[in-house]
Amino acid sequence: MDRTEKRAFVASLATVFAETNFVLVAQNKGMTVADVSALRRQMRAAGATYKVAKNRLAALALDGTRFQGISPLLKGPTALAWSTDPVAVAKTAMDFAKGNDKFVILGAALGTQVLNADGVKALAALPSLDTLRGQLVGLIQTPATRIAGVLQAPGGQVARVLAAYAKKDEAA
Repeated sequence: MDRTEKRAFVASLATVFAETNFVLVAQNKGMTVADVSALRRQMRAAGATYKVAKNRLAALALDGTRFQGISPLLKGPTALAWSTDPVAVAKTAMDFAKGNDKFVILGAALGTQVLNADGVKALAALPSLDTLRGQLVGLIQTPATRIAGVLQAPGGQVARVLAAYAKKDEAA
């Protein structure tokens, strides 16, 4: 890379860091091209981006952003993953790390808060945004169905009582 390419790369990373909510730092020492390609596909499917970056350039891009707390993690062969949905990135990274021992999660930044590997693991255990939305809709709908059931119950009871008297009269 020449200087202009490096400046463009730092500027593009700084733009990404300004627009995203979550940045994950992982060590990818010894991963094959096939492994990295598989991880990129999984990240893309989750709505995230995975990029191997030079530590010095990534540190320059992080400088002055809310994510600059993860700069100390940029040692050795590292890669960055980011997305607006932090749970999706954390889940994808944790799932991949379970199957590949050469991929090690070092930490992450969620806004200004720096997370260690255990924090990322806890974040990955949370339900996804779509699951939470479904649960919320279910909670909102539940009281309405209960109210409808309570309102219909007296009418149904009266109808059952009348039907029982009608059968009793027919039997007699």
